[in-house]
Amino acid sequence: MPSVITTSGEDVLLAIDLQLDFMPGGALAVAEGDRVVPLVNALMRRFDNALLTQDWHPAAHASFASSHPGSAPFEVKRLPYGDQTLWPDHCVQGSAGASLHPELATDLAFLILRKGMHAGVDSYSALVEADRKTTTGLGALLQARGVKRVFACGLATDYCVAFSALDARTAGFETFIVEDACRAIDADHSLERAWAQMSAAQVRRIQSRDILG
Repeated sequence: MPSVITTSGEDVLLAIDLQLDFMPGGALAVAEGDRVVPLVNALMRRFDNALLTQDWHPAAHASFASSHPGSAPFEVKRLPYGDQTLWPDHCVQGSAGASLHPELATDLAFLILRKGMHAGVDSYSALVEADRKTTTGLGALLQARGVKRVFACGLATDYCVAFSALDARTAGFETFIVEDACRAIDADHSLERAWAQMSAAQVRRIQSRDILG
C-alpha cells in the first residue's frame, strides 16, 4: 500500500533527545521512551534529511534543581528569562546519560544538534532557547537546505518536541508531529496543554503509518 505522505528533499525528520537519561532507568526517564527508537530508525530511512538533537548541559546548569539550594526537582522557579521547571541533573556533557540510545541509527542523520549548552538558559526547543531570543541556528540551516516541512518525533512530546514544533511553525515551516514516534512526561496535564497549543498553531498530528504505509 502506498504511503499517504510522500517525503522529498524539502522535508526533514527532526528526532529529538533520544538519550539514555530520558530512557527507562535514566535520570529523567520518559515512560516507554526506548520503544520509539526502532520506529524512529524506520522513519529516518524515508527521509533525505534527518537530524538528531541532543540535550548537552554543563554541570550546574540553571535548569537543575541541584543548582538552587533548597529547591526540589519539578518545582518552578523564576529565572531571569521566565518561569523554569527545575529538573533532576540530566544529560550532563560527556556523561553516559547524555549519550544517544545505542540502537539509534545515528549514521542516517546529517546532523546531531546539541542544545542547552548555555549554563544560564534552558533550551527545550531545537530552534530557539528558553530566553526566546537566542537561536540555535537550525531554522536558518533548514531554510538554506530548502526545507519546507518539518516532521518531529522523539522525547518528550509535551516539552522538547512541542517547543520545537511550535518554533518550526513560527519560522514558517509546515509542521507535523509523528505521535506514535513520541512519548510524553505528561505531568499535571502538560500533554493536553501542549496539544492544545500545537493545534492552535496548526501543527498537524499524524501517525508513523501515514509515512511508512
